[in-house]
Amino acid sequence: MSAAPSRAVQRGILGALLLMGLWEGVARGFALPAYMLPAMSDVLAGVWSQRALLTEAAAYTLSEALLGYVLGSLIGIGLAVGLSLLPQVRGGVVAAVTAVNSVPVVAYSPLILLWFGIGVASKVVMVAFTVSFTVFLSTLAGLDRVDRRSVDLMRSFGAGRLALLWRLRLPTALPLILAGLRVSTVRSIIVAIVTEMLGAYGGLGWVIYQAVLQIDFVQVWSAIVVASAASLAFFGLVSLAERRLLFWKAA
Repeated sequence: MSAAPSRAVQRGILGALLLMGLWEGVARGFALPAYMLPAMSDVLAGVWSQRALLTEAAAYTLSEALLGYVLGSLIGIGLAVGLSLLPQVRGGVVAAVTAVNSVPVVAYSPLILLWFGIGVASKVVMVAFTVSFTVFLSTLAGLDRVDRRSVDLMRSFGAGRLALLWRLRLPTALPLILAGLRVSTVRSIIVAIVTEMLGAYGGLGWVIYQAVLQIDFVQVWSAIVVASAASLAFFGLVSLAERRLLFWKAA
């Protein structure tokens, strides 16, 4: 690991410790009730006491998020690449996709749960639906960044559409594609948790919903802390992969 990422990790850990210290001080100093803001020490104690339940729930949510993330990424990249090869239909498809995604994703949750049930499938579909739009837009923007002079030069050597795509458009679009994939990591877990809260057999969203019904606000925050840690880990892994793939940019 290079010095820059190491410093970034150190700053992130320091920032998290400062935030937890501030949280603890505010909660204790103002004697806030648990339903408003429990002390961080109580939340961490809750995470430890419920570690088996929260670990199982986190694994359940992460599996849904990862499956939906991979599926949505493939759909988004594939659709953008297809439109780059068929520019005559681009306007209509982009307008339709934008119209569908102009509605908050949670509005589709009841329909998806009705169609696919309250099991894993509905969460995967919801995550894929959300991720595909973000990745689609970032990939399309990346494919449009190609220098026209480079395109004309390659065409002068006899390069066709597929050769232009593979040798020029995709390498040029790679930074924006990876940026879209990085942004989608957090969104995938958020959507999975929200959909679980509307109906599920397990997962962090289900734990949060059950804890609210039982008026156990410490467990609510414990599940939120675990979800945040999972999101940060997922984001960090994709960011690391981005730095590895874009080594010339990192340098």
